[in-house]
Amino acid sequence: MFNLNFLIMSNLATVPKNGSLANNNSNHNFPTLSDWLDDIFNRDLPSVFTSNFNTGITLPKVNIKETADAFMVEMAVPGLKKSDFQIDLDNEVLSISAESKEESEHKDGNYTRREFGYSSFKRTFNLPESVNDEKIKANYDNGILNILLPKKEEAKQKPARSIKIS
Repeated sequence: MFNLNFLIMSNLATVPKNGSLANNNSNHNFPTLSDWLDDIFNRDLPSVFTSNFNTGITLPKVNIKETADAFMVEMAVPGLKKSDFQIDLDNEVLSISAESKEESEHKDGNYTRREFGYSSFKRTFNLPESVNDEKIKANYDNGILNILLPKKEEAKQKPARSIKIS
């Protein structure tokens, strides 16, 4: 019999003549299966997989603020055009959706590269009865979609006042 040397992750391990691995305090020199899998799945992917090609849209974050007169919805959705959005109101449910399609073709010499992508999202919100659905307004500027949901007159908070005792 003879000694075999293994190089594992830059650590040299020697297998004795009887074929068993020597246990010097621990076998920390040898990665476990879970270490190996973690290394594979936590490694950064090559840039070809992380380019802007067909990345889709993640569900956008929303801020909702209530004032005395209205609710304001802010949604961060950069990179889209105003025409990509669809906002609907049906039975006091506000639906905000967007859809974006992108195609590009690059011809150079003997090859053609054609890429296309599609991304979409949809968020829905149940509106309180206090919203005046006839006066809802929306605008899109610098990657932020703002929706103003005014309250009905009877639902607006009245300013605090003092009441005289008679």
